[in-house]
Amino acid sequence: MCGSRRAGSRASVAVAGAALLLAGCFSSGGDEGKDGAGAEVTQQPKGTDPFWVDPDGKAAEQLAAYEKAGKEDQAEQIRKIARQPAGQWIGPENPEREARGFTEAAEKAGRDAVLVLYNIPHRDCGQFSQGGAADGDAYRGWIDGVARGIGDRPATVILEPDAVLHLVDRCTPAEFHEERYDLLKGAVGTLAALKNTKVYLDAGNAGWGHPDQIYEPLKRAGAEQADGFAVNVSNFYTTEDSVAYGKQLSAKVGGKPFVVDTSRNGNGPYTGGEADENWCNPPGRALGETPTTKTGDPLVDAYLWVKRPGESDGTCKGGPKAGQWWAAYALGLARASE
Repeated sequence: MCGSRRAGSRASVAVAGAALLLAGCFSSGGDEGKDGAGAEVTQQPKGTDPFWVDPDGKAAEQLAAYEKAGKEDQAEQIRKIARQPAGQWIGPENPEREARGFTEAAEKAGRDAVLVLYNIPHRDCGQFSQGGAADGDAYRGWIDGVARGIGDRPATVILEPDAVLHLVDRCTPAEFHEERYDLLKGAVGTLAALKNTKVYLDAGNAGWGHPDQIYEPLKRAGAEQADGFAVNVSNFYTTEDSVAYGKQLSAKVGGKPFVVDTSRNGNGPYTGGEADENWCNPPGRALGETPTTKTGDPLVDAYLWVKRPGESDGTCKGGPKAGQWWAAYALGLARASE
């Protein structure tokens, strides 16, 4: 999944933000039927982890390459990533085709697809992942395409990382606020109307500020019509802190449940650098809890790997461009999780 330039400090909303990455963020379309580089990658037990594992993802390709080269140690580490389900980020050009491809492949395997929608206009305040749909009408059309692609097939959707947060911290210019609320609420309504789709609206993370600052905007964006909200997307805050944040927020939005991105939070957040750089390829991080719906907490619907572990947060600390696969970082995450 794509990286996130989320807040590295609890002290100030001003340092919040995101760089949910463009390059490599979006898949070419969920085509099944190609020769899978990761053909040995199988699904996890449905009773605890009902989400689809992509047998042709970057981690699966890396696993196959290491095995072919006889690099058994590296293969063993990357297998920790390749065998787990991760979010599929829908690209801007072919939303219907991609959503259909992923959900059809997942349904064929008897699993639910995890889809991440990140195409809101004026996205990321002109930072690393600037862009998004050209305007409101284009966005509505894009959402309609995603909905057609999903149809009646099972899907869990994470909706617009940082879109609400950037309204709260005013990173998004004020003249775009009303439109964004309208677009988010419309997207929630369209997706929630689908027969077997669950929608979770992104709600920030444990390090950016306080739930009191975001719960009203979250309601305006349609959280009460959604199935719940998502926390810690593409970030590193511990599951314990993320759940505590989520529960505080849930109490303010009608007791809504939530999901937690645990993809890279095994060692918690990095605090060894500048606050605004701790989000970008921080060293010494680890894989977190593997995806599951058996969280032991009735308010926590699932632990998910929304961010795809092993994809760069950007050209910092020796990393490739944002969203590109970085084998060395993936190995570090896997080894640190031992």
